[in-house]
Amino acid sequence: MILDEQALFSDKQKITATATSTNVVKVNGDIGKGEPVELLAQVVETFKGLTSLTLTVQTCDTENGSYEDLVSTGAILAADLVAGYKFPIKFLPVGIKKFLRLNYTVAGTGSAGAITAGIVDGSNEGHHV
Repeated sequence: MILDEQALFSDKQKITATATSTNVVKVNGDIGKGEPVELLAQVVETFKGLTSLTLTVQTCDTENGSYEDLVSTGAILAADLVAGYKFPIKFLPVGIKKFLRLNYTVAGTGSAGAITAGIVDGSNEGHHV
């Protein structure tokens, strides 16, 4: 598996309140050229204090425009958000526009937790960030 710095949404990003990914990835809407494009979002620091976390893939025609939701994990309970946990969205969905970002929605009050997430080249299975 290869994580390219230019395809990273979050690099050990601390998430204690609702936030968007540190980075927006420019894809021009033609990413993958018909092939599935893998997404890896993994907890790299165990979450504490929050009730749950929802990860949503969002897209937009302009980098600072109004983003729309493409797919969401639904609420993932804090007990599952331990280091090594991989979010269940394995591939980018259809409907991608020019820019992509992730949105992290926190329920409760987080005191710790971090995520690394990006578009990857290679298999997600058996690999850790």
